[in-house]
This record gives sequence, C-alpha cells and structure tokens, in this order.
Amino acid sequence: MAETLRRVLNSGSAAGPGEENTAEAEPPLLLLGGPSSGKTALLFAAALEAAGEGRGPVLFLTRRPLQSLPRGTGAALEPLRLQKIRFQYPPSTRELLRLLCSAHETRGPAPSLLLLDGLEEYLAEDPWSQETAYLAALLLDTAAHFSHRVGSGRGCGLIVALQTQEEGDSATALQLALLQRYFPAQCWLQPDAPGPGQHCLRACLEPGGLGPRAEWRVTFRQDGEMTVTPWPTQAGDTSLHKGSSSGGQP
Repeated sequence: MAETLRRVLNSGSAAGPGEENTAEAEPPLLLLGGPSSGKTALLFAAALEAAGEGRGPVLFLTRRPLQSLPRGTGAALEPLRLQKIRFQYPPSTRELLRLLCSAHETRGPAPSLLLLDGLEEYLAEDPWSQETAYLAALLLDTAAHFSHRVGSGRGCGLIVALQTQEEGDSATALQLALLQRYFPAQCWLQPDAPGPGQHCLRACLEPGGLGPRAEWRVTFRQDGEMTVTPWPTQAGDTSLHKGSSSGGQP
C-alpha cells in the first residue's frame, strides 16, 4: 500500500478527513532493507497511520512478538489506534499458510491493511521458487478477499517486509526477482551516516508506475522517536535505485 507508506514518510500523521482514499487502486508494496534497517518500525508506523483513518482494523503478521513498540508522536500512539492493530504470530510457514487460507472464515470487520514482517524467515524454510510464488500469490489473494469484504472504494492494502542479503547469494536474488513480479511497488531502505545518538536511513519509494519516485531521510533517536525529512536531491545522484539485493543497497 504505497500511499499509506508515502503519507507515513511525508509527515507521519493520519490522512485528513477530506483526503481521497485510493487504496483500491494501489499496488501491494515490498519493503526491502538489510538487518536493522528500520523495516519493522516503518511497518508499525504504517499500521498506526491506517488505524487512524477511521477504517477497518490492521492485521500485523510476524513470526515472533515485538520486543518493544517503535515510538511515535503522542497522537500516533493513542490507545484507540493501538487497539485496532491485531498482532498474530504464525511460527512457521505452514502456520502462516494456514492462517492465510482460513482468512475467509474470519468473522468481524475485515482488515483495511495487511502487514507481514520478516518474509525471509518464512522463505528460508522452503527456498524453492514455487513456494515463494505460492506464498506471494496467497498474500495477494488474501488482501483481495479482504478488499471484497470491505467494499468498493475501500480496499485492503498489503505491505510485506523482506530482509535483503549480501551480493552473491543466488538463491536470494532469484527469490527477490520473483517477488518483484508480484509486488510492482517497492521501498528500498539504505543505511545513512548517523548523527550523535541517532540511526539514520535513506528510503526510496518507487510506487509501481502509479506516481513519481520519492526519497526521504528517516532518523531514529536513542529514545526510539522517528523523524522524517525529504532527501536532499542532487543532480546525477543515482546511488539508490531498484534492481539489486545487496544488503539494502540496491
């Protein structure tokens, strides 16, 4: 759901009451980066963003419980938003597939956003290309099912986070090339030079042909607070672009 993440990176605040909801037309989004590059924090920020839009709940899938919730502004962490985020922890690929296959049996309001953190941990159990394709297709099918339940003009967004590896890992490169066919919109995260007591990264969002490429600098302070500023563009700066799997440095 590129627009949700775009709003997170633009301001970190929820959409205003007059903003048009374009979720139904948005492609699924693949969030890519190396270890400790901020993928989980951005997923959680996207969950808070969607939870504040006055729509359905958010379904957040991850293999293990978060040790701590990434911090945000006081408004973003208000209890009503947190209550709309449903965390589920499928411990294996089999359990993840079972959960996705049973989505049509779930009662209650359909999610407005489906998030999956740590896709690489599930793919590592069975790295064959057909299993990667099956899981990707099932994620898209589940989001489409939720969109049908939500209704026309609403839709269920889908953001999946994948940890990239060092160059030379042919199996990972093949998985990534296959996933990019299912996820035309991608956001690449690359470490940036940190300031005192800070962790910084560069985020490049390519929304799959539904908008211009955009870049930001994301800064995490020691207390966990996240701030976002536009990336200072320079002529001829092409150091971050789509198409590689090298540790978050595409």
